[in-house]
Amino acid sequence: MNWTTLVSADTLKESFDAPLLAIVDCRFDLREPSAGERAYALGHIAGASYAHLERDLSDLSKQGRGRHPLPDADRFCAALGRWGIAPAHQVVAYDGRDGALAARLWWMLRLLGHTRAAVLEGGLDSWLRAGGRMESGAARVRSSEYRARFSVREVVSTAVLAARLANGSTTLIDARARERFRGDVEPLDPVAGHIPGGLNRPYIENLSPDGMFKPEAVLHAEFERLIQPRAPRDVVLMCGSGVTACHNLLAMEHAGLSGASIYAGSWSEWCSDSSRPVGRGDA
Repeated sequence: MNWTTLVSADTLKESFDAPLLAIVDCRFDLREPSAGERAYALGHIAGASYAHLERDLSDLSKQGRGRHPLPDADRFCAALGRWGIAPAHQVVAYDGRDGALAARLWWMLRLLGHTRAAVLEGGLDSWLRAGGRMESGAARVRSSEYRARFSVREVVSTAVLAARLANGSTTLIDARARERFRGDVEPLDPVAGHIPGGLNRPYIENLSPDGMFKPEAVLHAEFERLIQPRAPRDVVLMCGSGVTACHNLLAMEHAGLSGASIYAGSWSEWCSDSSRPVGRGDA
């Protein structure tokens, strides 16, 4: 197993009993934060642990860093240890269907240098269609120890982003829905709009109508048109709070466009300071 971006349900089934395979359920509902955990208890992929977006993949005690601040590496490593994950494991993250929440865990593992991590394409829906094994209740895993540090070069701060935008050295891509980017509506943050100079690529556009990722060649062509003439390393990805931006990173990496970074605080951090500029409309 050496899955680094996406893995199909059929491929996962073939290696399901491998000793160094760890599966993590990332289902979560922003409107009802306990819903994902309840759904996990009722039924999940056999052997999967549960990662809560706001307890395990964020640190809500950090102020002024957006709605889902990145936790410290030690805190995240402690969670990995509870889930029985060690550096040698092949990790597969999944959510309900589109991969947006699973991609957050995938990105955080990559920040630790854990490249053997992938998102289950089509999520739990695809696993059920494939007849994959399920179970209910809590996972039974043997705890492990995980020690690593985040690669800070792959996480962009507000100050660094503002400087790059000012000198024209980066392309900023926002993964939120178009109506939120334009500022027509804003259901989650106190200010509507976007960061001036940013481009809009809703993460849902990475998927085909069936909920599966578009072919690699299609994703490559679409992102290349968006970022030209820049290289992927000069691209910064954002969204509302640093979650769905990871879906665009996953799509780019899967398409062979490696090296983009993520503005972890995203719009929720940017708009928390009224002195920062706000754009509205399509540009």
